[in-house]
Amino acid sequence: MPKETAVYTHGHHESVLRSHTWRTAENSAAYLLPHLRAGQRVLDVGCGPGTITADLAELVGPEGHVTGGDHAAGILDRARRTAAERGLRNVEFTTADVHALAYPDDSFDVVHAHQVLQHVGDPVAALREMRRVCRPGGIVAARDSDYAAMAWYPQPPLLDDWLELYHRVARAGGGEPDAGRRLRSWALRAGFEEVNSSAASWCYATAEDRSWWSGLWADRTVASSYADLAVSGGHATAAQLAEIAEAWREWGTHRDAWFMVPHGEILCRA
Repeated sequence: MPKETAVYTHGHHESVLRSHTWRTAENSAAYLLPHLRAGQRVLDVGCGPGTITADLAELVGPEGHVTGGDHAAGILDRARRTAAERGLRNVEFTTADVHALAYPDDSFDVVHAHQVLQHVGDPVAALREMRRVCRPGGIVAARDSDYAAMAWYPQPPLLDDWLELYHRVARAGGGEPDAGRRLRSWALRAGFEEVNSSAASWCYATAEDRSWWSGLWADRTVASSYADLAVSGGHATAAQLAEIAEAWREWGTHRDAWFMVPHGEILCRA
């Protein structure tokens, strides 16, 4: 059986968590929100630091319950602190492998995964397992970015090098960085008959957003698990990564800089 994550490209370096803790249900799961109801049982697969999970717990109310699962046990302490700081009592966190979820059939009303399927060894098998633990008539929801469809301006050549390098590193680890465009296909192959597809994007264009986005990618390029994998896998040298990081920082200083991150989304009826 494939592992949930052959190699998790990003890891949990501070520069990664800077991005992950920014995510909310509103800016990262808006397509799902109209389908949430008080009293539902929700599974949030690949919950990371738990910011989206905590929002989901608030949305289903004290009558509902949310379980956040992640393959990396270390990040769950951060998720528990997130929930505790918000006074939430209807959420729990546990280690989880999306290819072999430790729950009986039909356990949840909603099973959600944000930026997870791009990192797993077998996304079709993962969706089948998400379907198994979702009750008949419930919803399986997934959202993933699509790196090849990202767009930015200005367009320094070193950011093209960044994108090409990221594709090589992610795929060498068993992931699929262009997951967004594949979600519908994966869901149909997993056996879902009702698959509603949509797309949405993050856009970074204000001075604050440009500084934040370029800074976290500059730091991630030289100091995260991604940087380690790039060097140890023979994909780039430390000097090359430093050049790309500097290009990120320089890009962020441009007043006309603009960056779009597109996402594919699926809502599947179990």
